[in-house]
Amino acid sequence: MIAFAVTAFFLLITALLVVLWPLLRRSSSPVLTPERSNLDIHRIQLAELKKDLDAGSLGPERYQQALHELERRVLEEGGGASAIAPRPIASGKTVPLIVGLFIPSTAILLYLYLGNLQGIGAPRHPAADMSSITADQFQDMTAKLAARMQQNPNDAEGWKMLGRAYRAMERYAEANEAFKKAVALSPQNADLLADYAESLALQAGRSLAGEPTQLLNRALKLEPDNAKVLTLSGSAAFERGDYKTAIKRWEAVLTQPNLGGELAQALQKGVEESKQRMSGKAVAAKTAGKERVTGEVRLDNTLNGKVQPDDTVFVFARAASGPRMPLAIAKIKVADLPYKFSFDDSSAMTPEMKLSRFSEIVIGARVSKTGSATPAAGDLEGTSGKVKSGSGGIRVLIDHPVAGS
Repeated sequence: MIAFAVTAFFLLITALLVVLWPLLRRSSSPVLTPERSNLDIHRIQLAELKKDLDAGSLGPERYQQALHELERRVLEEGGGASAIAPRPIASGKTVPLIVGLFIPSTAILLYLYLGNLQGIGAPRHPAADMSSITADQFQDMTAKLAARMQQNPNDAEGWKMLGRAYRAMERYAEANEAFKKAVALSPQNADLLADYAESLALQAGRSLAGEPTQLLNRALKLEPDNAKVLTLSGSAAFERGDYKTAIKRWEAVLTQPNLGGELAQALQKGVEESKQRMSGKAVAAKTAGKERVTGEVRLDNTLNGKVQPDDTVFVFARAASGPRMPLAIAKIKVADLPYKFSFDDSSAMTPEMKLSRFSEIVIGARVSKTGSATPAAGDLEGTSGKVKSGSGGIRVLIDHPVAGS
């Protein structure tokens, strides 16, 4: 409060000086009126007449005539004797005084009326820590964004944000609808086309065939050097057995600066595997090694009444940071719980997304009432914390409904 008052005081003084200084200078300067100007001219002319008289260049008679003529002109131009009398001039300090009182009083009154006095002493708040947002809060934020988009349907950026939010929640059908609207509004955005292709692939069981590949081809024409587009396009080529194209796409990404270490390692191994497949040599089946993660999934006893034995359960592994696409997944039934899982590189969904290429992963499990991989109301889930690749004895407890249920 004190700091604000001192700062405001000095700013007010500065503003007053800027405004009043020209006025004060003008008020202290001599005032030149028309009458005073004429008198000065006549005095100069009178001095010249006397000078000519003293020098002999003007005779006494001519001098008297010129003097009478000069006096006559003074009387005519000055309006009589009163014009020659000194004219009182105002000091000029009235206007600066009024301005000096008006500015600060107006500023203070306006702040008292429009300002927020309570805000002066309010504590400073640090920037929000997004990492502390809970699943429920994220769900609420997404719902508000969805409501806002209904009021502003021509906002391509808003639809993209909504699509990414739904994708993070693994609500792929809704994500695809949002991305579709965003692409319709911004068809020349390569990143947006890649987001849409990835979301479609996630809904289609991680397959980039068909429409996702078409979207990626469009994006490549717009931005041939886009790292995300090249990465996904390489994966699509690998999926259809076009290893030459896959190598070309992934190597183009590997030449780009500031590439994440884990992604670079994954792409490099993908290139090596593609070259091995092109050579016609059989790719050796990878045995369980340091990348294997094992553990057990259980259902919280308090939720037994909310599930049926035939309900589907998805158990999956994904990178702790980076792409949310599962690295490995197993599909079982509630009747199979507790379930002992074991994931390794041979369980990978795609060759460039293997467990061994990520230092930290998360194991999750979800009971799906609909049998779909997309979360829905009524589903139950649980996740582990971050674990190192190669960890064993991991425990996953399905103990809460999915966000928004």
